[in-house]
Amino acid sequence: MDASLQIGKIAGIPVKLHWSFLLVIPVFAWIIGSQIVLTTELIADLFGVPIDMTLITAGWNPYILGTVVALGLFFGVFIHEMAHSLVAKSKGLKINSITLLILGGVSSMEETVPDPRVELPMALAGPLTSLVVGLVCSALVYVFAGIPDSAVAGVLVFSFGYLGLLNVLLFGFNLLPAFPMDGGRVLRAWLAKRMPLNRATRIAADIGRGFAVVFGIIGFLLFNPILIIIAFFIYIGANQEATSLRYNVLLQDVSVSDAMSTPVRTVPPAMPVTEVVELMYDTKHLGFPVVENGALTGIIALSDVHKITPHDREALQVRDIMSKSPITLPPDAPLIEALRIMSTNDIGRIPVVANRDLVGIVTRTDVVRVMELKEA
Repeated sequence: MDASLQIGKIAGIPVKLHWSFLLVIPVFAWIIGSQIVLTTELIADLFGVPIDMTLITAGWNPYILGTVVALGLFFGVFIHEMAHSLVAKSKGLKINSITLLILGGVSSMEETVPDPRVELPMALAGPLTSLVVGLVCSALVYVFAGIPDSAVAGVLVFSFGYLGLLNVLLFGFNLLPAFPMDGGRVLRAWLAKRMPLNRATRIAADIGRGFAVVFGIIGFLLFNPILIIIAFFIYIGANQEATSLRYNVLLQDVSVSDAMSTPVRTVPPAMPVTEVVELMYDTKHLGFPVVENGALTGIIALSDVHKITPHDREALQVRDIMSKSPITLPPDAPLIEALRIMSTNDIGRIPVVANRDLVGIVTRTDVVRVMELKEA
């Protein structure tokens, strides 16, 4: 979530706003505002109460109300994610952040092999919170509907009726038994009590992909872009969940020292870039730690070489293009942490340092090799 802005902390959990959130609010406001008469009539019929539309339809009020409802919806999503995070935190899991983005919210938690006893209450907490919010908003509809002949009451009935309906729908949608919805996690937790976690995850992910295909087909048939986006979100999320668990299970209890390559081929900072390129061809290695006087000073990779033209390489040394202050790990660090760092920072190798001495290097290839051996 690099494109996110932290807006505060609640219960020690950083709360972030993704740039896509700023994009979706005006879109939602326009959709709600442009359909406000039809929606108001639907809410009146659904709750069985009259709604005074004098203020609701006046001037720019439809779009102002659309903005208020859209912000209210995302506040409900935030409460939903907070419920997940607080339950997870009470179970000993580390919560990195909560981020609001275009399709709702996401809680970033410490990546571990899921424990069904923890995952089940954590997954249920969000949808149940949405249900409570929806029921409270629905109850307020009848409170404000009792105010006689009030245009302001009509605005309040519309707003709380809309939010009540949306939060109940959010409750139902999130309980679909499909990854990455909460219902998919509930299903996996239930299955994991009866079979290995890997198999439970695979079944839940397959069901998620099935829902995604159905939503996608319906979206294309109805020319509904929102359903198509949701289908894409579910399909990608199901694949990511299955892949993430596979990494966590296979690399569980594996340390960096179990996978790192040693001894390490290093280069001095004064080496010409052209010689480094030749060394890459000869050794088939795409990066080397840079060591001077026995100390690690940087790392040079093929991506660094690609940033300069072939002509400029003739006049440059390693020190001119290397990445300074490289990320390092100790030998006893979990290998899954090395993979996470490489994926997050888009790098292919991490030097392994113990007591300030370079003792090895771990690459993506090393991680894949360990996984293949574990699966053999």
